[in-house]
Amino acid sequence: MSITILGIESSCDDTSASILKDGVIYSNIIASQNVHMDYGGVVPELASRAHQQNIIPVVHQAMQKAGVTADEIDAVAFTRGPGLLGSLMVGTSFAKGFALSKNIPLIEVNHLQAHILAHFIDDLKNKYEHPGFPFLALLVSGGNSQIIVVKDHLEMEVIGETIDDAAGEAFDKCAKVMGLPYPGGPIIDANAKLGNPLAFEFSRPRIQGLNYSFSGLKTSFLYFVRDRIKENPNFIEENRNDLCASLQYTIVEVLMNKLKKAAKETGIKQVAIAGGVSANSGLQNALKDAALKLKWKVFIPQLGYSLDNAAMIAITGYFKYLKGEFIAQDAAPFARMTIK
Repeated sequence: MSITILGIESSCDDTSASILKDGVIYSNIIASQNVHMDYGGVVPELASRAHQQNIIPVVHQAMQKAGVTADEIDAVAFTRGPGLLGSLMVGTSFAKGFALSKNIPLIEVNHLQAHILAHFIDDLKNKYEHPGFPFLALLVSGGNSQIIVVKDHLEMEVIGETIDDAAGEAFDKCAKVMGLPYPGGPIIDANAKLGNPLAFEFSRPRIQGLNYSFSGLKTSFLYFVRDRIKENPNFIEENRNDLCASLQYTIVEVLMNKLKKAAKETGIKQVAIAGGVSANSGLQNALKDAALKLKWKVFIPQLGYSLDNAAMIAITGYFKYLKGEFIAQDAAPFARMTIK
């Protein structure tokens, strides 16, 4: 029996819809919101309003590109959380309404779990190599930094996580200190390629176990830049590439040190990265280097599936559909959710 799923993603500032047929992605449409660039970060009220404007056109375009009609869809998978509550409510409400109107099952998806399951996406153009079980996943984004043992598609265990700020937040906040626009992570990555990663030294956290902390690094960077500007008002302009390279080198080193420790403790040599920060070239290169030295088999998601997108929601919904994991119409979104 053929299975067609509509995936809906609206956790933050991207409205996305995807059509999956029998485990293969046929379309993945994303509408981004540029309005937030003027504010140095995502404004929740503006984000939810933009989702309301975008959701219907995005879903229509996804179905049109995939060549399916509303009557051909067997289930709707949607992001229930975590994320901005107003944004989640738009996606949840649309998914519930669509499912109710067509009398089809509704599937809730954990956004974090979906980022990891993006590694199991195949599309019409490519069939990618997927990790086997178990594997380690380093999930890094603006709101999360976690190390996860993935035992099966829907069975995951968090063995390390940030105790304060996430790596993506550290990138964005430090970018703001340098006067760079939002989102700062990709800009830091671009500038870092032109700089010296050993030019400056920043504080590294001393956290026991496999947990992360990036709050101290942010503070160290802020004070360092502030003190140098007192000596030279043009310090940032004259050293921007080196600042970006040194900051990125430090963040990536912190991430990789814990990941290497986790791999050693678990004995797992299949390692994947996921989340928006997985697109960072410094992290990707560090992972590839570790693969050569430690004989890891590594998996890096395609750029289109590493950032927030509905394809990862659809593939997660597909695995839940196969197990009959549906949810009732009274489902409400959650701003906070963890990987169980």
